[in-house]
Amino acid sequence: MLKKKSSWHDGQAVDTLIGAQVVLHGDLQFSGGLVVEGRIHGRVFAAPGQPATLTLGEAGLIEGVVDVPVVIVNGRIEGDVRATERVELAPRARVSGNIHYKVVEMRAGAVLVGQLMHLAEGEPAQAAAPVPAQLDALPEAANA
Repeated sequence: MLKKKSSWHDGQAVDTLIGAQVVLHGDLQFSGGLVVEGRIHGRVFAAPGQPATLTLGEAGLIEGVVDVPVVIVNGRIEGDVRATERVELAPRARVSGNIHYKVVEMRAGAVLVGQLMHLAEGEPAQAAAPVPAQLDALPEAANA
């Protein structure tokens, strides 16, 4: 029987890696650790009742709604984010959409074009509709 092993990325367990040369069209459901260095055009969400962490690298881009317990962003997201546990916006993070969060950490240099909305205890874990991309209008986003 094969045993599933996780590797590690910046202290986080990685079960799945989407490399920089990968472009995925469609929705992606996962559990465990997912690192995205490529592009996803579609919804990214955690399997119900499973722990999940999404790490979006500097070169990564997600165009769609993200609905994952733990979200770590250092790339671009064009759509709403719902992090039922925690969201971290690293210095090169660019988010065009609303962020629904329980705990948020935003580093200097991160850009948010949207609203931060705190999730109350017991609030259902379903994401809002995606918003149109507005990041290209920001001068610093063109250099990202």
